Amino acid sequence: MKSHNDPGEWRDRLPWPATETHKHMRGRLGVVSGGALSTGAARLAARAGLRGGAGLVKVFCPPDAAVVLAPSLEAVMLAAFTGAEQLQALAEPMDAVVIGPAAGLTDATAHNLMALARTGAALIVDADALTLFQDRPQELFALLDRDDVLTPHEGEFERLFPGLLAAAGREAAAMEAARRAGAVVVLKGAATVIAAHDGRCTVSTHGSPWLATAGSGDVLAGLIGALVAQHMDSFDAACAAAWMHGDAARRFGPGLISEDLPDLIPVVLRGLAEI
Repeated sequence: MKSHNDPGEWRDRLPWPATETHKHMRGRLGVVSGGALSTGAARLAARAGLRGGAGLVKVFCPPDAAVVLAPSLEAVMLAAFTGAEQLQALAEPMDAVVIGPAAGLTDATAHNLMALARTGAALIVDADALTLFQDRPQELFALLDRDDVLTPHEGEFERLFPGLLAAAGREAAAMEAARRAGAVVVLKGAATVIAAHDGRCTVSTHGSPWLATAGSGDVLAGLIGALVAQHMDSFDAACAAAWMHGDAARRFGPGLISEDLPDLIPVVLRGLAEI
């Protein structure tokens, strides 16, 4: 059933902390980084995760990226891994993990995703981790469950679901994609469509053309991850994150770059708390 993405649909389910809440109760979010020259996307996602309320955010990176990331992270934690098995062990305590932004179109990224699927953490799968499976989408879908979230733009969507957009249109295509994947699908665009495997679907038009800038999708992935890590239903989390992401961009307006978005999230959250 299609609806319009309005805060009234999910605001009461946002994970506000209580007086006795400690950081581990607020959710643990992991973000997988690319190599030394590809760390910016993970930093954007991780900062958005913190601003979105995750109590603990940790970036997992290849060893060569650690020396780049360590001086640039403060509240975000850092752990290096040398292979998929070590990544799996490090990610076991996480409630949700973002993988894909600038991760690299390599077999290592595919193996990392497979390892993360064995942890029980909810996965937010974006960018390179989607494109890698363009010729074998069923392998990706076999790794997913209903709490996982795919966040493709139209190009990435076409690679995983060839011809579906042209045949069905955005809303029906997203719903069919969610059914095939058995997960939540966030089809990004001017009107972002969020669909769940059980038939729920909403269209989010509360965006801004200023979001058409490199890295904005990484921020969205981190924000979805933050809400999912706090045990918000994945469909509701994706709806809330898409609206909040757009609201932050609207508040900033011209000149927006992706680095601006995470620090606008507290203002957006404050507004939601006061509605």
